[in-house]
Amino acid sequence: MNDSFRSQNKPALLKVQNLTIELTTRLGTAPVIDDVSFELHEGETLCFVGESGCGKSMTALALMGLLPEKVSRIASGSIEFNGVDVTQASADFLNQLRGNELSMIFQEPMTSLNPVFTVGEQIAEVLRHHQGVDKSTGVKLATQLLDQVKIPEAHRRVHSFPHELSGGQRQRVMIAMALACQPKLLIADEPTTALDVTVQAQIFDLLDELQKEHNTAIMLITHDMGVVAEMAERMVVMYAGRKIEEGPVDEVLQQPAHPYTRGLIACVPHLQAFMHEERVPLLEVPGVVPSLNQFGGNQCLFADRCDQVNERCLNNRPENKYTNQRSVACWYPTAEGVFL
Repeated sequence: MNDSFRSQNKPALLKVQNLTIELTTRLGTAPVIDDVSFELHEGETLCFVGESGCGKSMTALALMGLLPEKVSRIASGSIEFNGVDVTQASADFLNQLRGNELSMIFQEPMTSLNPVFTVGEQIAEVLRHHQGVDKSTGVKLATQLLDQVKIPEAHRRVHSFPHELSGGQRQRVMIAMALACQPKLLIADEPTTALDVTVQAQIFDLLDELQKEHNTAIMLITHDMGVVAEMAERMVVMYAGRKIEEGPVDEVLQQPAHPYTRGLIACVPHLQAFMHEERVPLLEVPGVVPSLNQFGGNQCLFADRCDQVNERCLNNRPENKYTNQRSVACWYPTAEGVFL
């Protein structure tokens, strides 16, 4: 059964079905993405959460057609973007798609921006490649984009090199570049990791504003549950390459069904405790994500970290359970009244 949901009546802009990606390591081949399905519609924000190494960024790279060559391959499944299966598309088609209809903001802008070209030249290059504008028009449009993402004195900053900008400004440049051609889908992979909390809030406000203006679909990868609650309509929880829970954000945060989701939420510091200066210990999910060579298999990969594990979990991969707009891959879901 396809483990995904339609949140709207119209067809999905992005439809991923039973996607499995294999990665070759020194110890053999492992399913770094293991039978993952989800949908995303125009104007919707879908958050992917989970610890590092759970497969969030690898999913994003697969959508962009940027999987590492020679060491990875799509073993099964499909990725339909706007009705076209990009897993079967040619390199030329993907080159036209990326940056035009499908864009991505990477984690660290300093490693994504070219240090020997001005930020204006780099934004203009996207416009020249996809829209055929000349050099002077490209720089003019780049200035307008920098102004749109609220970089002060955009007419001057368009001639700046990346090292001359602050971290927050560089991230805004990446957003301007990603939105240059008004893409239908924007993938934001931890877009505020290296920024302070004030700048983080500004970046997310900017994304929200631009989404409303252009009706852009956003796939947001983050560790921050506060960001999930503020930015997204739906969320997907990943663990060890598998999708273990999906549903509307408010429902999942209030009634987490998977023990791992419950643990992630419990790790968030409680503001009420700080306000009253109470000493509340910060909880954590015990153990660590299994190594890549342990991915796959016919068992629950969260079993050795779970407080309700039994023999069934150790010998059988959990079946997906569904209700309304939610799914969970657990033998013993904990959301009272939802799956029980």
